Amino acid sequence: MVHGRIGRWLWGVGLGAAGVCAAVQTGGGLAPETGTFPVQAFSPPAEYAGTYGAFRSPLKFDNGEEVKTGEDWNRRREEILTNWHARMGEWPPLITGQKLECLETVRRENFTRHHVRFNWTPDEKTDGYLLVPDGKGLKPAVITVYYDPETAVGIKENSHRDFARQLTRQGFVTLSIGTREASAQQHYSLYYPSIENARVQPLSMLAYAAANAWNALANVDGVDPARIGIMGHSFGGKWAMFASCLYEKFACAVWSDPGIVFEETRPSINYWEPWYLGYHPKPWRKRGLMTGDNPGRGLYLKLREEGYNLTDLHALMAPRPFLVSGGAEDPPERWTALNHSIRVNGLLGYTNRVAMTNRAEHAPDAESVRNMVAFFVHFLRP
Repeated sequence: MVHGRIGRWLWGVGLGAAGVCAAVQTGGGLAPETGTFPVQAFSPPAEYAGTYGAFRSPLKFDNGEEVKTGEDWNRRREEILTNWHARMGEWPPLITGQKLECLETVRRENFTRHHVRFNWTPDEKTDGYLLVPDGKGLKPAVITVYYDPETAVGIKENSHRDFARQLTRQGFVTLSIGTREASAQQHYSLYYPSIENARVQPLSMLAYAAANAWNALANVDGVDPARIGIMGHSFGGKWAMFASCLYEKFACAVWSDPGIVFEETRPSINYWEPWYLGYHPKPWRKRGLMTGDNPGRGLYLKLREEGYNLTDLHALMAPRPFLVSGGAEDPPERWTALNHSIRVNGLLGYTNRVAMTNRAEHAPDAESVRNMVAFFVHFLRP
């Protein structure tokens, strides 16, 4: 059985130069333990064990040949990545070597909060919050993504969504980012090079922005680049899922009720919207389910016509661990999709890499947040 902390063996990324916001090391202990991650979350309920639904297997090449070895998987993984980028649009070059610019620093609880700024696209800066816990030594880190950067750090109160604050209380450096301005305009996402003529699907550009955030965070003094995860809820869950699947330097990920498969009957599993995978120039379609009077447009329809779903994207995580914190949009039957990733991990010799917990409602609750934090503790914290 292979589980526990993800170490440097995955990528061997070296620690870069210190960021502008220096880590504050004033002593002090961690917050009380969040609890142990439930091992049963790595196994589907009996009724879903070994079932794969109608999803196309990631363990088949486009030409129909079976993936039988780890070497085969490396080639298949590259094929999946190439296919998705070709359809969604190629990313601009990643932005590496940049340091976070510190705008303001305040002391909070057992950590220091820095208001920071950096380039998340070639021509656009964003601001967010870097939370640095007390104590010396290399620390694990997590990037949180949402409609705004304030919610995750507790500046903007939203019940059970202060993920960055909860993680930093447990000894994690966290970087909270969000699409504050775009969300206020109901554009929600990122459009490159412009909202009038986007060449990359917006959800893919969000993943690109998170990859640039990873590179900026990895340059902060005291952050262990081999132990940086990502998490988000709902809109942020979709963002975290695409970012972690498309950028392999994320050590692990938590996706809170994003809708982990394509489905046209749920208005919140809305990948067809123009700010996700259904981009088209304005005027945009009316928000909501696709109907004859209000059809979808853009790439999403082509993906569905070609038989695409998200199981091959999930499989790109292997052998990196991920947790689906499921709610109303991701109930237990989603295991039929996740079983495909379990098969990929099994081929590579790994167990306990794919997990799901469940709650009745879409919104996170106290137990789901404890499990999300415990997941990162389990895999990233020494």
